[in-house]
Amino acid sequence: MTSEQGRPPRGAYLIKGGAVITVDPKLGTLPKADVLVRGGAIVDVGINLAAAGAEAIDASRMIVMPGFVDSHYHMWSTLGRNFLSDHGFEYFPAKWATAELYDVADFHNSVTLGLAELANSGVTTVNNWSHNNRSPQHVDAELLAHRNSMLRARYSIGHIDRLPPDVINTFDDLDRVQTEWFADGARLDGLVHLGVNLRGMVQSDARVFHEEMQVMLRRGLPVCIHASQTRPNSDDAADYERRGYLGPRFLFCHYIAATDSDRAAMARTNTSLSFSTHSELRLGEHGDPRIALMKARAARVSVTLSSDATSIAPPNMFENMRFTWNMAIPWKQTETENLPPLGFHEAIEMATINGARALGLDHITGSLTPGKRADIILIRTGDLNIAPLANIETTVVQSATPANVDTVMVDGRILKRHGLLLYYDVPRIVERAETSAWRIRTAAGGALKPVSEAAGNPVFTAAC
Repeated sequence: MTSEQGRPPRGAYLIKGGAVITVDPKLGTLPKADVLVRGGAIVDVGINLAAAGAEAIDASRMIVMPGFVDSHYHMWSTLGRNFLSDHGFEYFPAKWATAELYDVADFHNSVTLGLAELANSGVTTVNNWSHNNRSPQHVDAELLAHRNSMLRARYSIGHIDRLPPDVINTFDDLDRVQTEWFADGARLDGLVHLGVNLRGMVQSDARVFHEEMQVMLRRGLPVCIHASQTRPNSDDAADYERRGYLGPRFLFCHYIAATDSDRAAMARTNTSLSFSTHSELRLGEHGDPRIALMKARAARVSVTLSSDATSIAPPNMFENMRFTWNMAIPWKQTETENLPPLGFHEAIEMATINGARALGLDHITGSLTPGKRADIILIRTGDLNIAPLANIETTVVQSATPANVDTVMVDGRILKRHGLLLYYDVPRIVERAETSAWRIRTAAGGALKPVSEAAGNPVFTAAC
């Protein structure tokens, strides 16, 4: 990726003649319109705009829309996406066997790989849910990758993987991180803000969770937690509401086992739910994720979409929207039978403005609203898998893929154009990720068993 000195300018651009999905309730979706960007901000959205000195971008065969927001992504393990196998070595065993083997360079290489992939696929904002903070140097490696990526993000600092549930995470490095990286916006170019992820009731004892939560309330940092996905409900959102935990600065992920009372408390307090569709179906062993999603929507909980981890699903928001749209329908002889199906526009909201809201960034990004920052993507509509264009929002959810993303702009900087990433050294990023992955898999020893090493591309399977 680029260095600070190599950052592109925040230019003046007039994006002309595109089909524009603003995700702004006042502006709506426009069959043909222009978007004017200056100084990193959206200045105007309208028809036949003129702008002296602005570079014109022909969007006549494009869909123009806000960049996607991924509200839950464990980026430290991006390069471990293919460590799984069919022989009892799924996500958790693979993570447990390798988490302690990532060194500082591996963290940097993994997060760099993940951020480049996000930029390429039209995700302009991510919540880096860093739940394996092994040392201050590992944290710095992640934040350096963020600084170089030029994407918008929350860095949610957390615990070391497999910290015993009865041991409090004292966040010994938090003061240093706040001072060195977040004392002002300059070091991260105003694009990254700090949050924390706590283990919640799933991975820590009640006493530990509540003590950690009290510390974060005093610090005033936004908090995200994993809720019940694999066992009966151990969280109690109504109790959390009474304790003052819930609100726009608190984010639940998963929460498949939420009750009607939980969902009502979330709706009352404007507490968002990050729904990792692939993960909920693969790892959600308690309850039905389809019912959980439908009932959350019915309760007016703000639902946002997320990737979770690349070893479960790719950080592909197009696939996420499409998959979610297909499953979010009323199912006969269930509690959802009379609930409305998910629509295309709502799926797009889940991937954009709802994610921005969950991260406290809806005043900055998530819609093409004049005054917000220019986080914008352009999608080609003349490609084989999309043409012919008909309903604009249907096209985004049903047909588009990352390969159709022509242009990506973050904070007024163009990071991808004509289908090619700019300022990212992709071959080097891939090479370094491959080196790290090979080193980690080799170091795993008995946990992973090599079965071939053809052409320098070793293939592994789980040890029997």
